[in-house]
Amino acid sequence: MSEPEEELQGEQRDSSKKKKKRKEKRSGKKKKQEKREQEEEEEQVVEEEEQSECVVLRGIFKLGKKSHDVLLTRTRLTWTPITPENPTGEACVLQPGVVLLQDVFAVKVKRRRAAGQQSGGAVLGVALFCSRRRGKRLEEDTLHLHNASAEHTNTWYNTLKELLTGFSSRPRYLKVFINPSSHKKEAVHIYREHVAPLFKMADVRTDITVTERKGHALSVMKECKLDEYDGVVCVGGDGSVAELCHAMVLRAQLDADSPEKPVKPVLPLGIIPAGSTDVVSCSVHGVRDPVTAALHIVLGHLQQVDMCSFSSLGQLVRFGFSAMFGFGGQSLARAEKKRWMRSSRRREYALVKTLARLRPEDCQLSFLPAKKPNRNLSEHRDQDQDQDAESEGEGSWTTNQGLYLSISIMSIPCLSPHTPQGLAPNTRLANGSAALIAVGNTSRSEFIKHLKRYSSSSGQFSFSFVETHTVSAVRVRPRSMVGWSEEESDEEGDSKTSPIIQSEGAAFPWNIDGELVEIANEVLVRVHPQLITLYGEEVDEAESTASCSCI
Repeated sequence: MSEPEEELQGEQRDSSKKKKKRKEKRSGKKKKQEKREQEEEEEQVVEEEEQSECVVLRGIFKLGKKSHDVLLTRTRLTWTPITPENPTGEACVLQPGVVLLQDVFAVKVKRRRAAGQQSGGAVLGVALFCSRRRGKRLEEDTLHLHNASAEHTNTWYNTLKELLTGFSSRPRYLKVFINPSSHKKEAVHIYREHVAPLFKMADVRTDITVTERKGHALSVMKECKLDEYDGVVCVGGDGSVAELCHAMVLRAQLDADSPEKPVKPVLPLGIIPAGSTDVVSCSVHGVRDPVTAALHIVLGHLQQVDMCSFSSLGQLVRFGFSAMFGFGGQSLARAEKKRWMRSSRRREYALVKTLARLRPEDCQLSFLPAKKPNRNLSEHRDQDQDQDAESEGEGSWTTNQGLYLSISIMSIPCLSPHTPQGLAPNTRLANGSAALIAVGNTSRSEFIKHLKRYSSSSGQFSFSFVETHTVSAVRVRPRSMVGWSEEESDEEGDSKTSPIIQSEGAAFPWNIDGELVEIANEVLVRVHPQLITLYGEEVDEAESTASCSCI
């Protein structure tokens, strides 16, 4: 290559480098300009919102070591640092801080007190206790507004208190049930350490009952004066939650003198998770965290939730959210016989043992497909309940006969740390329907593959032996006179797989909301839209903090 050609190529390379640098420089300027424009738009939005709302109070407070201009409207509190102008004469533009009053659950006057002093003291300012969202968790946070003027501070305190009382869904007096025996027997500790301080901070009074036996909460709910309270709180696991939900609907029926039709309870129920799986809590909070649950309660976050009624031969068995027949019921029955084991060990033992003795049930499975979702279910809930009796005879039921390893009916997603997407990921808390998941007869290895996929993102239903339906009612009728027995399966060396012939009156195990219920005859499950109100919100996925190690 000649020297002129080399020089020409060198010049071309230099030219392309310069062009690249100029392009990067223009791109950087463009990004800075876009960022500046975005900040200006955000500031304009804040200013427009402040102007559109009437400013209730305006004052100067110190946040940290800097003075701020603080504005209070009926929905938010904003603060902007007060900064001197630059030597160039240009004012420094700073982003204002914002807290919505809907996230503030308490306000207190800050005072300087000597050691041992119980009251009085020099005024330091106002403290706002609020909730901050971190993923699916709600965390307690505090905003300190410092001002030594007692008159100024008291004006802000009284105004903030008045604005907070405008949130009518926030409870002032709660009936609390604590199950001291749930899971690791930590319910009392969880309540005292994590929940009671938040209730006290939010000026929520409580009437506490520590349950002494199974059915204690049900008996108390039947007799207590519910009109004194703004809500009910359960501190325990899924069994405690199921008992209280059942008790609240029964009490509503009793008060309305309506023994035939389910009646929506007037009071909402708050759930503080203290169990081993806490499926209902995870489904309305997205996480097993007592602080998150308590903040949902004090902030008055209400969520309508569908429930099911489970009946046999015309007699109500109970109200609940989910039921499992076959594998789910058999594994729970085995686990209940090993109560002396710790819960995780007991659960793993029962699952492995049931898989080893895996066998299908011969059933007639009938279901009534759900109608198209109604956008305003609350207006038609009573109408739907009135039509329950007629719909059974409409002739639109679909009936299948066959061998099933597992049949599950769930009116909520049933989220948990073990199944972040839920056992029924295609249903919602208040869509007026339930998910029917029927697993037909297949090999043990294929069934295990199906189970494993529950802990992953998806794919648990992509098997030829699994069918899913969106339903408003389900009827499960075991055809064979073959019951289920644990007796022979307890022997490690026993290889018998033949079923035990059922004697008259023997029953099939059902897992209803984590509680073992033995039923000898057919079971009818009906969905009742938005039958209960829980403190919480709709969530799509639970926080995964554990993985199942049993398979």
